[in-house]
Amino acid sequence: MKQTSQIVNIVDDDPVSRVFVGGMIRRMNLDSKLFESADEFLEAYDGESGCLVTDMLMPGRNAVELLDVLQERDQLLPTIVLTAYAEVPAAVQVMQRGAVTMLEKPCNQTDLWSAIQKAFRQDVELRSIREERTAIRSRVEQLTSQERSMMKLIVDGVPNKEIALRLDMGLRTVEGRRRSIFKKMHVDSVARLVQDVMIANKGRRPVE
Repeated sequence: MKQTSQIVNIVDDDPVSRVFVGGMIRRMNLDSKLFESADEFLEAYDGESGCLVTDMLMPGRNAVELLDVLQERDQLLPTIVLTAYAEVPAAVQVMQRGAVTMLEKPCNQTDLWSAIQKAFRQDVELRSIREERTAIRSRVEQLTSQERSMMKLIVDGVPNKEIALRLDMGLRTVEGRRRSIFKKMHVDSVARLVQDVMIANKGRRPVE
């Protein structure tokens, strides 16, 4: 019986290394998929839950370039990078792109198991954040253009009287529209509104 529905995606152009890592994953009683290149993985990956175990240096895209593509797609799949040549600059590059860790080849099962468990926990957290971001963006879409303009001023810390002057409307109108924004955004404070707007704007142009 499998322990989890999360998938360990293994990307390595070296068939011996690929099968070796795949064997360790099977002994951990985890599901896995094997790919011989970053492009093969990117073509097949549909956003399923799990993690990625990839070699650092491969023909075509290397691990850094693979992580860049996943970031561009907003598919922040927790990644463990394997390398036969542990170098500080390479480690810095992959860690800056959100890699869970870098392990030297051949890695041992204990270290890989620990890294995968950490990656799985991170995957759950990231998916929760993405779901929250999607929900907030959906609420933003329900705002009128006038409400969005006012929300930006509220988030920027502009007081109601100044908003009324800038938007050429009465103070009561500003207060009513402010209440409408809070209701549609499901917030009860400016601090929460600011937090949600920051979440919604991550990875895209700011709300206007």
